[in-house]
Amino acid sequence: MTSPYSMAMDQLTDILRSRVPQEPPEIAAIKGYIWDNFQSPATILIQNERIVIAVESAALANTLRFRLTQLQSIAQTSKQLVFRIG
Repeated sequence: MTSPYSMAMDQLTDILRSRVPQEPPEIAAIKGYIWDNFQSPATILIQNERIVIAVESAALANTLRFRLTQLQSIAQTSKQLVFRIG
């Protein structure tokens, strides 16, 4: 005999298994911009008041800093953009 807890966990597992996570539009826009213009992957993390963008090279991070306002308009955000190398 299965317990109600076990049945609830099985149902929860089924729900989570069928869920397809989606990126927030800001992440998709920034990743797309970086890939389209520089053919480089980026890791992006959204926090409360900022968006952290990690790229592989210092040269790319510096180039993106010069395009800060363009990235903010593409992502349609007023959050602070922070660039990291790594």
